[in-house]
Amino acid sequence: MSLETVLSRIDQDLPAATERLLELLRIPSISTDPAYKGDCQTAADWLVSDLQSIGIQAEKRKTPGHPMVVGHIEGDGPHILFYGHYDVQPVDPLDLWDRDPFDPAIEEAEGHKVIRGRGASDDKGQLMTFVEACRAWQSVNGTLPCKITFFFEGEEESGSPSLIPFMRENADELKSDIALICDTGLYGDSTPTIVTMLRGLLGEDFTITGPDRDLHSGMYGGIAMNPIRVLTRILADLHDDTGRITLPGFYDGVEELPEEVLAQWQGLNFDHQSFLSEVGLKEPAGEQDRMPIEMIWSRPTCDVNGIWGGYTGAGFKTVLPSQASAKVSFRLVGKQDPDAIRKSFRDYVESRLPEGFSIEYRTEKGSPASQMSIDNPMFEQARTALSAEWPNPAAYVGCGGSIPIAGYFKDILGTDAMLIGFGKDDDQIHSPNEKYDLSSFHRGMRSWARILDALTKQA
Repeated sequence: MSLETVLSRIDQDLPAATERLLELLRIPSISTDPAYKGDCQTAADWLVSDLQSIGIQAEKRKTPGHPMVVGHIEGDGPHILFYGHYDVQPVDPLDLWDRDPFDPAIEEAEGHKVIRGRGASDDKGQLMTFVEACRAWQSVNGTLPCKITFFFEGEEESGSPSLIPFMRENADELKSDIALICDTGLYGDSTPTIVTMLRGLLGEDFTITGPDRDLHSGMYGGIAMNPIRVLTRILADLHDDTGRITLPGFYDGVEELPEEVLAQWQGLNFDHQSFLSEVGLKEPAGEQDRMPIEMIWSRPTCDVNGIWGGYTGAGFKTVLPSQASAKVSFRLVGKQDPDAIRKSFRDYVESRLPEGFSIEYRTEKGSPASQMSIDNPMFEQARTALSAEWPNPAAYVGCGGSIPIAGYFKDILGTDAMLIGFGKDDDQIHSPNEKYDLSSFHRGMRSWARILDALTKQA
């Protein structure tokens, strides 16, 4: 049977596929709250049953937390692993929802039909785009086009505590030629993307102590060094006047974009003024010799996330505080080493402390950036397939945040990860009134069918 026959089946079965998604969305699988432990089991059971209905050998696997769902089907050609997560974020505050978050429905929103409910976009709707594409393929052809492993997690929204041990214990079973992750989004409303770089993360939470107690500013002001003064000077000097980060060795491992990727990014015509105006800002604050879109996707950052010290209540308490504290985070790219940056930061801070001052760190674990090589021909095959489905050509993009699972696939399984998703910026994931555009759900299914066809034809 031809690809067009599979795509036609997806079109015909959209109402049934939507109803299956609504059924899954009704299960309140909140992984962070022990009160919903049974519901997470129910969601895993639902997925096992659904996969089995299309011929997948699927089962629920125990972990110390919520179960994994693993399914396999044999076939010729490449071995593809598809990852998604069935757990969802808490729904508080409930009074900000327009309807019960676990009573999903199809609604009109700004001229579009959307699926409204917790998990609609993150990640049940995205997960089901792939399952439904496989359902249509199997219905038309009687089998799937290659060997596929389905790998669904139930703890992504609570830090994935069971994920790494499970992947290590089952590495031989989970190894594949490529891992597909559907937990990202479109660029704008109609440009599909393949995320090829994810920033890593490093955090430092620390307190500087000067005098052994708070001091009267009339008695000691002028002669005693104020820890807040020391701290703010240290933090202010982390950036120079051009937005460049001043830590020695900070840019070691930061790589330049390949020319073809840089050209694609330029072609996206990112409007940084509109992007910033939505949050009441005007001017980019990053490295001034870089495109604004580079600042978000491919350049490292240093940000002060919190700062406190002294008296902060109503009125005044005229003291020089004994301590001042801050939280500083770094988004990392390329081959930057979190441990080396941590050492550089601490050396920098400690070299600027006055004599008699001390510092205490509350360490936050760091993680390096993830970068996928587009030299793997599967990436270009998938990009071409996506471009055939959407109004605009697909682009390789970066992601300013961190999606650790992509790095785990590479480090633990030796498998490249391809991140493709169909969410939109206004889907309100993690917020009240989460939604998923029905056209994204529909086109997402068609996109996966095209990608499966492309990857298996080229094998």
